[in-house]
Amino acid sequence: MATMKISKSTGPGSPRVAGFYEPDTGSVQYVAVCEATKKAALIDVVQGFDPTSASTDMAPAQEVLDWVLAEGLTVEWVLDTHPHADHLMASCWLKEKTGAPNAIGEKVREIAGLWRDLYNEPHLDPEPHFDRFFSDGDTFRIGDIDVRVMLSPGHTLGSVTYVAGDAAFAHDTFMQPDAGTARADFPGGSAADLFESLQAILALRDETRVFIGHDYGTSDRDEPAWDSTVAQQKASNKHVGGGVSKEDYVKLREERDATLGLPDRMLAALQVNLRGGKLPEAEADGHSYLKTPINRF
Repeated sequence: MATMKISKSTGPGSPRVAGFYEPDTGSVQYVAVCEATKKAALIDVVQGFDPTSASTDMAPAQEVLDWVLAEGLTVEWVLDTHPHADHLMASCWLKEKTGAPNAIGEKVREIAGLWRDLYNEPHLDPEPHFDRFFSDGDTFRIGDIDVRVMLSPGHTLGSVTYVAGDAAFAHDTFMQPDAGTARADFPGGSAADLFESLQAILALRDETRVFIGHDYGTSDRDEPAWDSTVAQQKASNKHVGGGVSKEDYVKLREERDATLGLPDRMLAALQVNLRGGKLPEAEADGHSYLKTPINRF
């Protein structure tokens, strides 16, 4: 069972947020709940994948969905912040199970262009697999809660942050203050763009709760954690807290990224996530197959 924690609503227009930690990838899956209407959004929910056997399952997503059903909630949106490199998303499966529309940022189309070349897969297209592609500044609602979409490039060129009342689902931008920030060296990524995205999030109200995409613990902290506030990030984030300059941040981030290997699920994940979590079309024998680019990274 995943570790689960609740961040309570702070009043009207503020969501209750349930975070479910997926230990295999250090990912955090979220349910944002409007207490007044019992409507909810599912954010960055994970599909299980074993890279050693290339086998998939929906256990992490089912656990989240079971909680939603036990709470008597109605899913209004299935959301992803970007096409993840470290896990398979469960977007289309959740859409099928809940009847809710699924959505992602509009620049996922440009990300697909990069990966079509890397996979030599001309038909890799997110368009049929998502109901809505959000632009920077778009708005929608979860029950009575207003949500604004912020384009937050850097980790990918098309990442978005969902700001729902006093909760910012900031995905792979910030880590916890004691861990710093996310990497920016994937195709289409940019440390300079990530710095600007971080600053835009830090410009939100100090009391805004910041919910991140991943946590791997630190040498001083074994327990996973995933929520903080803008004020805490601004004061003590080890990479940008205290007013670090863009030049210094980019140098730090690029030097750190140069030491990192690829996530072990990345080459499998992108070709699935750009299809909303669907596996490639089955071939004549009835089975799906993943492609692996050789000597491209």
